Amino acid sequence: MTARNSAAAQAATMRANARRGVWQRLLAALGVRTDRVRRADAVAARWEHGAAGEAETARLVAALGSQGWVIRHDLRMPGSRANLDHLLVSPCGTAVVVLDSKHWHRGRTTMLRNRRVFCGIEDRQWQVDAVARYAARVSRTLDLPGVVVWPLLVIHGSPIAGGRLEAQASDWDGVVHVLGPARLVPTLAAAPKVHDPARAAAVAARVDRVLTPYIPGPRRVR
Repeated sequence: MTARNSAAAQAATMRANARRGVWQRLLAALGVRTDRVRRADAVAARWEHGAAGEAETARLVAALGSQGWVIRHDLRMPGSRANLDHLLVSPCGTAVVVLDSKHWHRGRTTMLRNRRVFCGIEDRQWQVDAVARYAARVSRTLDLPGVVVWPLLVIHGSPIAGGRLEAQASDWDGVVHVLGPARLVPTLAAAPKVHDPARAAAVAARVDRVLTPYIPGPRRVR
């Protein structure tokens, strides 16, 4: 499945909406940025920053397709307005990886401190908890006995202390792996010990039935 990038689309929509209307278009033509446009551009820039990380992750995991992995991008979170950045079905058909991409400050190290994930001095544990919630919801939605769902966070930009972290999350009985892009594909490629194409295809078919493509709704900038 070709990667769609809803973050980039959302950023473009924000910029366009802020410039909608005759007066706004006239000001834009004159090179004038109103407060509304400046606010929209600031928010859109953050979305574009995240979109760059998602696009890079999609490029990296594409290599796993030739190894039997089934790869999906930008799926709607069941019962939520959120989206799943990436979802992968292992070649053995016994694991589903819920993969969230982040782009954090490259001048700050990501580390564990008091069992919480920090990027420099910023507490980012809430993003670890979020991907764990996504994994739990995906597991309930798929409802496939014998299939384990793994939450994984890939961090672009910020270096990770020790190369990788094994974090804990609230209401998640297991580990949330936090990796840099260099560790992502080798870690996943090493995971399956056997291949079961029929079982993997059945899991992928279930994913396609219950997890639909994400279509972002309009966002207003006041």
